Amino acid sequence: MARQVRLTDYPDGQPARSFWAFSNDDLPPLGDNEIKLRIDWVSVDPGMSGWITNKPSYMPPVKLGAVMRAFGVGEVVESRSERFQLGDWVTGFLGLQTEAVVSHKAVRKIDTTSKPPQLFLSGLGMTGYTAYFGMMDIGCPQENDTVVVSAASGAVGGIAAQLAKQAGARVIGIAGGPVKCAYLTDELGLDAAIDYKAGNVGEALNAAAPSGIDLYFDNVGGEILDAVLDRMNYRGRIVVCGSISQYADFSAAHGPANYMRVVTHSLKMQGFTMRNYMHRVPEALEVLAKGYADGSLKFREHILEGLETFPDAYEMLFDGRNHGKLLMDLRGDH
Repeated sequence: MARQVRLTDYPDGQPARSFWAFSNDDLPPLGDNEIKLRIDWVSVDPGMSGWITNKPSYMPPVKLGAVMRAFGVGEVVESRSERFQLGDWVTGFLGLQTEAVVSHKAVRKIDTTSKPPQLFLSGLGMTGYTAYFGMMDIGCPQENDTVVVSAASGAVGGIAAQLAKQAGARVIGIAGGPVKCAYLTDELGLDAAIDYKAGNVGEALNAAAPSGIDLYFDNVGGEILDAVLDRMNYRGRIVVCGSISQYADFSAAHGPANYMRVVTHSLKMQGFTMRNYMHRVPEALEVLAKGYADGSLKFREHILEGLETFPDAYEMLFDGRNHGKLLMDLRGDH
């Protein structure tokens, strides 16, 4: 019997655990052009906060009582579609559930012959695509640029920082705690790392980037965005990928206090979501897969086992306990 996680109410801020309900519901029979999946892996993403607020966003909110929206990968176990055969692996919005029946148009086939399937939820999935297009298409790092990436030890930030480094930029990562900062310099090869928990971020930026900042890849917003804005160079670029510091309470979210710096320094500040780039996914996948194969790109994963760990996993996104892309192994035997 399939098992699901359902949303019971729209929270004002971060949801209490009572907002998640577990169910064991049978799946409907397959219709024409539908497939049945055993879901092995699901992704836990900061964007989920926007999906459970009953306010306009880039996607409609999850309906109350519905299975919580999530990216997943799974294997086809039954098919009434000519596009998919038994044993094919697919990815898409599969939901927080152990099995699903979906339209064949809702998923994309993936090649798991030489790559573990969960990689298509991290470096070779939306996480990697987001980092690639945000950094390379909007940020456009140049040789000798000074680039700052916040949440740089996170799933998107880590890949974005590596891509900027490969472009010849000097890259400074911001993360929370000495372990994450050591990972940035020792494992990813960044030029400097700033622990935002250890002191004044502005002063640390002055020391790490004495000539100012040319490009900022923002994942957090808030006070760190303020600190970076004050140190942006003329005609600098700011890529707004996320604002995790504001996700706890969307109704009280606020922008930068020093936004006039955008005007006085002719800054380019642009946000984006992957819906702007879905038609270009093969481009990103080619670059990311090559980097994975030759070892020039490192993808870090933090894995929890079992569907029941979702409340823990969701909270980890916002308290910083995870190290890398947060995934749930629904079978627990990989």
